[in-house]
Amino acid sequence: MNKREFLKGLGLITAGGMVTSAINPLSAATSVSSLPAKKKIGLQLYSLGKELTDDVPAGLKKVAKIGYATAEAAGYRERKMYGYDIAEFIKVADDSGLKVSGSHVNPPVRKYTKDNKSEIADFWKATVEDHVKLGVSSLVQPGMPQVESNEDAAMVCEVFNNAGEIAKSAGIKWGYHNHSGEFKRVVKPEDKEKQSNPWQRVGDVIYDLMLNGTDPDLVFFEMDVYWTVMGQNDPLEYFKKYAGRFPVLHIKDRKVLGQSGMMNFKNIFTKAYENGLDEFFVELEGIGKEDNMTQFEGVEACFNYLNKASFVK
Repeated sequence: MNKREFLKGLGLITAGGMVTSAINPLSAATSVSSLPAKKKIGLQLYSLGKELTDDVPAGLKKVAKIGYATAEAAGYRERKMYGYDIAEFIKVADDSGLKVSGSHVNPPVRKYTKDNKSEIADFWKATVEDHVKLGVSSLVQPGMPQVESNEDAAMVCEVFNNAGEIAKSAGIKWGYHNHSGEFKRVVKPEDKEKQSNPWQRVGDVIYDLMLNGTDPDLVFFEMDVYWTVMGQNDPLEYFKKYAGRFPVLHIKDRKVLGQSGMMNFKNIFTKAYENGLDEFFVELEGIGKEDNMTQFEGVEACFNYLNKASFVK
């Protein structure tokens, strides 16, 4: 099944109702100045790229002015945030009126082994220490470790549980953010011969190995609903199968929210709230010159879409 066929077949669940659940693209892009903020909508700051990093103080103020209540950072490097010492960044964020409630951070290695487990743990100890000062409630790894076997997956889960334990001891939730690669399968050597049959699905889905191999008290999963669909899976099925494991979401579309017609955000939000959704962050990628808008204009249009949507609390 190719991706086009998959998305078409998903119509009744994730991509369905695309007319009723999507707001007209023109209205979605309308300036937010006439729409008072009334909902707690978060933004993943990665969405802004260089438009933010060129002037972080002004950029954060602009995000707050649009109406976003919270932000998830993506600029932690060498124990600094967007090049600022932690204490300096706290002041910058406070001055903007924007609450930085989460942060995306990757450890220094992608291949996890018994030999580097302690190195990764030390990294998370220092990272958690800095993020306690920042006052975030969640710390999330957005980069997929190398997983080529069930043994790799087991090691990843062990490292994840350890990171979660380090964060929990400091009062922070630790989680993992997916893309589409996590929906690939790893195959045990004894099962490889079955792969010659194209109709027989062989092996274990990496994302499921992660979910099943981690302690729910230590590790949560920040599902990126768009990348889940791009991995040819239905977010609603995962919400049902692993209820309670997705307290934080990334709300994402091909570009501006609601304009592709392929994401049924109404169904996604409804089920996510039923399962205990605590927080969500908009993420925007793919805006180019052909779209005739800046990244800031794009995240403003995304805010507009969610702020007007009846299914968003």
